[in-house]
Amino acid sequence: MKDDAPIFNRANFLAAFKERYGSSDGARIFSAPARINIIGEHIDYNGGKVFPAAINRYMYFAIRRRPDTKIIYNDLDFPGTFEFDINEDFSYKKENDYANYLNGILSILKRKGCKLDSGFELLMSSTVPPAGGISSSSALECGFAYAVSELFGLGISRKDIALVGQQSEHEFMNVNCGIMDQFIISTAKVNTAELLDCATLDCEYVPLLLGDYRFVVMNTKKKRKLSDSKYNKRRAECEKALATLREAALPQTKDLQNLCALSARDFDEASYCIKDKTILRRARHVVTENERVLKAVAALKAGNLNELGELLRQSHASLRDDYEVTGIELDTLVDTANAEIGCVGARMTGAGFGGCAIAIVHKDNTSAFMDNVQKIYTKKIGHEAGFFACSTSDGVAAI
Repeated sequence: MKDDAPIFNRANFLAAFKERYGSSDGARIFSAPARINIIGEHIDYNGGKVFPAAINRYMYFAIRRRPDTKIIYNDLDFPGTFEFDINEDFSYKKENDYANYLNGILSILKRKGCKLDSGFELLMSSTVPPAGGISSSSALECGFAYAVSELFGLGISRKDIALVGQQSEHEFMNVNCGIMDQFIISTAKVNTAELLDCATLDCEYVPLLLGDYRFVVMNTKKKRKLSDSKYNKRRAECEKALATLREAALPQTKDLQNLCALSARDFDEASYCIKDKTILRRARHVVTENERVLKAVAALKAGNLNELGELLRQSHASLRDDYEVTGIELDTLVDTANAEIGCVGARMTGAGFGGCAIAIVHKDNTSAFMDNVQKIYTKKIGHEAGFFACSTSDGVAAI
């Protein structure tokens, strides 16, 4: 079965740009993909190794310089026009909605000394489900940063595009995220996943060869924002676990750089130092998830999809029981998916608290899989989920 990715129509997008801005002469178009994280959840900000891939759902940007200093933002999917000036000092304002992400990028670029010597007009569109757990916000940040870099000839590297996106998220959006989402969206290569060491930013491209199997993304369609969720709280809990282990000054913990520097065996030996049971469970997820990533990469390289699927199941159980970031919507999708014929494994992907899950499903079972999971999910939750099969993609690009 082929996935049902929407086809981008360049002519229609430029026509929409012309409708809003009078002409499309000189407009340039860029794209940024969504991503799935195959395994390695909530450990990028703990110095862990993660295993994401970019997928063929995109955010699109048409952008053109202006002769003055005015900035104009429009989006085909969200009503309203936002106007600013390139020379102003940007600050977060709730009423600016998605424009905050864009202004955050501009703020970071200006602080880094990038010369933005004119205004510009921008039109955006997307086939990425918003707030769906496959990183629409990072696609927005990195795609926009790449477009601005290309438009103004800034020459920012893909790695630095990712770092600018993360810095903007931290300082402007108040989400203390890791680097995984921005890194894969900026640097991805088609037909691969990336094994990324979030402590060093060393990465390895691993061929993503699934044979007769496909990734299916399952969207809970539960509305949530990371800045309103318990995301930052989980990060603070991990920092408390790390501080406790360091203070214990055991041979394996006194110089500990991050939680993922601990092996599962060393953690078991040192875990008695963490008296708070909640903090203990958070740390246990981080350490065991990091080891599952390495096992998953080995399984994929060996062509052992059953082993990979089992590791996905273990990952979700740990995120449900130890990290507590799933919820009834994600658990229903994953439990139902794992019981379906042709599914070798499923788990939540992304930050959780709603959002999306992924499943590895045989191509001959994909349609029946979606129908069956949909029926059970709708009956239990009261609204439909969203489903699509997907393939891999390159990172941010000019079209």
